[in-house]
Amino acid sequence: MTNQTIRQKLRPFSLFTASMALACAATGAQAAAQDTPSTTSASSSNQTGTTTTSGTGSQEQDLYNHSADTSHDVTHVTASPMNVLHESIGLSRMPQDAMHTPQNVNVVPQVLMQQQNVKSLDEALKNVPGITASVGEGEGGMAGDQFLIRGFAAQNDIYENGLRDFGVYTRDSFYYDHVSVIKGPSSEVFGNGTTGGAINIVTKTPHLGNSYQASFSGGSGSYYRGTLDVNYQLNSTTAFRLTGMGNENNVVGRDDIYSHRWGIAPSIAFGLGRKVSFVLEYFHQNDNRIPDYGVPVVYSSANAIGRPVTEYGVKRTNWYGTTYDQDNSSTDMITGRLTARVNPILTLYNDMRGGIFHRYFSASQEACSNFSSGATLTNNTINGVAPSSTCQSDFFSSNPAAAQVARNGGVGGPEPYRQSDWSIQDVFSGVARLKTGRIRHEIIGGFDIEYVTDHRQNYAYGSNRPSTSLLDPSPAVPGLTLGDCNQYPDRLVNIGNGVGRKCYKDSDALDVGFFLSDQIWLTNYLSVKAGFRWDNWNSHYSATGGSTATPDVHYGQNETTINPSVSIMYTPRSNLMVYFNWSESTTPLSMYVTNSSEPLNSKSATASPERSRLYEVGAKYSAFHDRVGFTAALFRLEKNNSIQTDPSTGDISATSDQERNQGLELSASGTLLRNWMFYGTYALYDPTITKAGSTTSKQGGQIQYVPHNQATAWTSYEIAPRKPWNMTIGGGITWRQGVWLDQANTARVPATVEFDAMVSHHFADHWKVAMNAYNLDNRLNYGSLFSNRVTPSIGRSFLFNISAQY
Repeated sequence: MTNQTIRQKLRPFSLFTASMALACAATGAQAAAQDTPSTTSASSSNQTGTTTTSGTGSQEQDLYNHSADTSHDVTHVTASPMNVLHESIGLSRMPQDAMHTPQNVNVVPQVLMQQQNVKSLDEALKNVPGITASVGEGEGGMAGDQFLIRGFAAQNDIYENGLRDFGVYTRDSFYYDHVSVIKGPSSEVFGNGTTGGAINIVTKTPHLGNSYQASFSGGSGSYYRGTLDVNYQLNSTTAFRLTGMGNENNVVGRDDIYSHRWGIAPSIAFGLGRKVSFVLEYFHQNDNRIPDYGVPVVYSSANAIGRPVTEYGVKRTNWYGTTYDQDNSSTDMITGRLTARVNPILTLYNDMRGGIFHRYFSASQEACSNFSSGATLTNNTINGVAPSSTCQSDFFSSNPAAAQVARNGGVGGPEPYRQSDWSIQDVFSGVARLKTGRIRHEIIGGFDIEYVTDHRQNYAYGSNRPSTSLLDPSPAVPGLTLGDCNQYPDRLVNIGNGVGRKCYKDSDALDVGFFLSDQIWLTNYLSVKAGFRWDNWNSHYSATGGSTATPDVHYGQNETTINPSVSIMYTPRSNLMVYFNWSESTTPLSMYVTNSSEPLNSKSATASPERSRLYEVGAKYSAFHDRVGFTAALFRLEKNNSIQTDPSTGDISATSDQERNQGLELSASGTLLRNWMFYGTYALYDPTITKAGSTTSKQGGQIQYVPHNQATAWTSYEIAPRKPWNMTIGGGITWRQGVWLDQANTARVPATVEFDAMVSHHFADHWKVAMNAYNLDNRLNYGSLFSNRVTPSIGRSFLFNISAQY
């Protein structure tokens, strides 16, 4: 089992034409009367909590060049690091902060992640309503970070500093500064995809001045974790930063599940504080973990609603995998980000990333089925008998111990595979702030070019993995052999649509996009922003080798799309904005190059892309001298030609389903009173299948995975700060109402309720000890969801942490 050499297909692209076009357009316009400060610099003081002074009758100018209403401010106040409205979105194409972005944006700030001792992207996103996690299925396996935003797939919509993170792995948060979730279709900014929104990770970067931080955590589930964060100033404009992590843990409440990972992220910045700056970053993460496909959903009778088998008394710790299961991944990315302030009018950016991703994945997909008398399930037959075909009826009989769970899934898989991917992306953009007569503009334009390729080699077991007991499973499988596709070509998974039992599967896609937007101030308080993005998405897929019974297949898809966006913003004061946003997004079926082993087939190659449309009205208000931020948004999200994933084969296909999710989202975050911080969100959704174009969907039913209600809250209070007996106590709740697991609304998972808490103490000026408790009432919650199985979340656990910061 050796990796096949990755073919070199890098294609050079010149950015000279783009830079000249933007520069010439800006030079021909009249310069703005005042040099508008950047949002990033304006928000930096809020992130560090520095003091803001306002005197009686003062008139301060904000980013949008109108007076801030501060005449009533007569005190010295401190902006709260928990107020996320002045956090940057973290990418050059969206230079505004969360306050002035005309979409609902949820930001998970650094201070919140520190108090909760967040260790992964999944843990950070628990603070964001409307996000759920799903597990991959079928032969593709997937797993890793597979999120849904407002109920719509976002596994291809994870970004880091505005550049796509294409790998399929579980992301550690050791190098995060904060995480932004931009809700709603955002193809005008990010390109194809982003039906429910986009997740953007903002990383820690070098800064002037020296700082040193280290921490160690240990606790339940044999948890051991160490992190390091060192920043060193080399000269007046250059600094180097190094962050690192080592982590080993089991999962409390689940048998045989563990993760052993380590990572390192060095970076260097040149030209800090100068007109031209450049940041060079490298990231590596290596992870050896056991994939957890959870527990099956069962039906007690023909007309019953399906529920997780653990709701009927089966142990939450049961894991139905084998000793052959593993998920080993290695991710490397190098990123360069150039910023050039050409003149007071024009700023140019060029962000480039190259990445390599390797993975070996082997997982057992359990199935607890029920067939009529005499029926057999061919792929799970053992010596001519299929004991797992009567799993459900056996479990609900007088002898439940007879129930056997299949581990080959619905099609005899997923089989192990080795994945080798690489990708390169370059985004060139320019931001011009200028006047034409009396009208002010903020023009953003540029090019986005990305190429990604995926190569997979499938492996096969010499025989079927035998079933195991539903009540008392065993991972041991004596006599099972694993070979390559030449040894067992007929044992490869025979999925449909002409792919067959093939050994090698190759995918690649080239995306070339152009984006342009203009925000026009009709008055000092009223502005309109309109923009679009043009994309050409050209993808290819082939399945070759292996069994000769099915011929090799080659598919391709070429889609040209235009995605517009229009926003109206009313900002009567610098700390208040009311907005309306309309935007569209497009998702070709071949978007999932690295996330699925079957991105194209004979049916989907000619299918129309998925289209979604957003209508949103909202308000954002930073109150009490920037100590507390409030947001409210009413939205309606419509999706046509919905993409669905078959739970048995993993095939991604287009349907004629039409879906609509509409609702209300609220948030409040900041310092309520002296030493008292709060972060809270709430979402009320009405997710409806407005047209059931397939037999697996229910007309008027509820969209799978989307709850009607969801809320999070976290609060902390610091007692006697800067005193020897100081203490910070905090706690929070995560609540998600029960959701349907399928579009037919026949299987349901109960509500999630999790109570967490923390206590910490500072000593010797630079040291801190803390204790975090998770799921205090040891409730049986479910994290990753899919149509016929769910994964129980972590049980009650405790984590001790000691850290030093200089």
